[in-house]
Amino acid sequence: MPEPSSSRPRRALPPAWAAHAERRLPRYTSYPPATGFRAIEPTALAALEAELERPRPDERLSAYVHVPFCRRLCWYCGCSTSVFHDYDRVESYLGWLRREVDLWAGRLGEHGGLSHLHFGGGSPNSLSAGDFRKLLQHVRCSLGIGQGAEVAIELDPTYCTESFAEACGVAGVSRASLGAQTFDPEVQARINRPQPYEVVQNAIASLRGAGVLRVNIDLMYGLPGQREESVEQSARQAAELRPDRIAVFGYAHVPWLKKHQRMIASNELPDTAARWTQAEVIDETLFAAGYVRIGMDHYAWPNDPLAVAASTGALRRNFQGYTDDGASTLLPLGPSAIGQVVTGMVQNAPALRRWREAVSKGNLPVQSWLEIGLQDRLRAAVIEQLMCSLNVDVGATALKFGLAPSTLDEGLAAARRLSENGLCKVFARRVVVPEGARRLVRVVAACFDGALEAAAPRFSPAI
Repeated sequence: MPEPSSSRPRRALPPAWAAHAERRLPRYTSYPPATGFRAIEPTALAALEAELERPRPDERLSAYVHVPFCRRLCWYCGCSTSVFHDYDRVESYLGWLRREVDLWAGRLGEHGGLSHLHFGGGSPNSLSAGDFRKLLQHVRCSLGIGQGAEVAIELDPTYCTESFAEACGVAGVSRASLGAQTFDPEVQARINRPQPYEVVQNAIASLRGAGVLRVNIDLMYGLPGQREESVEQSARQAAELRPDRIAVFGYAHVPWLKKHQRMIASNELPDTAARWTQAEVIDETLFAAGYVRIGMDHYAWPNDPLAVAASTGALRRNFQGYTDDGASTLLPLGPSAIGQVVTGMVQNAPALRRWREAVSKGNLPVQSWLEIGLQDRLRAAVIEQLMCSLNVDVGATALKFGLAPSTLDEGLAAARRLSENGLCKVFARRVVVPEGARRLVRVVAACFDGALEAAAPRFSPAI
């Protein structure tokens, strides 16, 4: 795979790339994109349960646990969550969640336990320290967690108390991701997320002191009021905390989907050229600090498992982003959670009431299904290779699926058109994205998306 360039990346958005940078495209954490979900039919549900029952004694599984609660509402947020004012509501949810865990466990054939367990939200630390520890123990007892498995959790640093950090350590959490987003107080005020640098610093110290040694930080660009100097300073401060990984996301302003984003004035947002520059400044800063580039928007220390996976071609991409998780089965736990089996993707009922009703009847709370056919799997493999390594031999990949090398030649033709602007290079049936264009790799990946919608307001901008 291409080696990260040591030269100073360009800062200005090339004029020929401007229109591409404004396109709204899937983030390609899966293929087909989740917008293709349809109501699950009895035959699909039966196929899902048959796949779950298949014995796989030597195969590890993954699970995602959704905690749909936060202690505060951040105006930039695009997650499925709500702010609670009465903890009894959270306690009630946990009771139903444990029942759902048992429903999935009861339908699984023999398996090798979980290799990856991810708690997301919302904010999983909206739970009390004791309740989180009990929840993780319940998952451990019901589904089994294999030796050396990664147990990861997303945290709001402001509410990462010493007691919660200790609970993470005692429960066996091995990696924590902290949503720093920005360290600029002015920008924090505009997104309703006041969070002094010392809060994140203390959270990391508490986690590491409790035995959670692998820590990630999330940063964002494109927020209201952000400037080049602001993002550079935030990136420097993040690097000073020496997290193992740093993920850098562009803010997606979709107030027609997330009503609370209306609190952010559109005229305060950086334009596309400014977003590009901000992303490039963060990239320069983190690269100079010793981080290596992973895919389009992740950074890690050279010895981190994610960087090792990238260097060996084992990097994967799933609903949590870039990962070294190779499991083919992902169990969804909680409302709106998305899972995957070999034959398709599933999504639990997003509405808490419908999710709870299904669980109360002893049914899996799956509401939506997206079948993945043979050609879908080919497209998914091509897109994933591009997203992970910026390099794919489309013809050779087709042969691995028993399909003709020419199967995706229409996508190759689209890629050749992009090559005229320097977004990629096409050699026969191999597509390579240059280092300087890695941030727009989604544009190249879209060439092989057979389900791309002409107008997709739900998607985020390419930059």
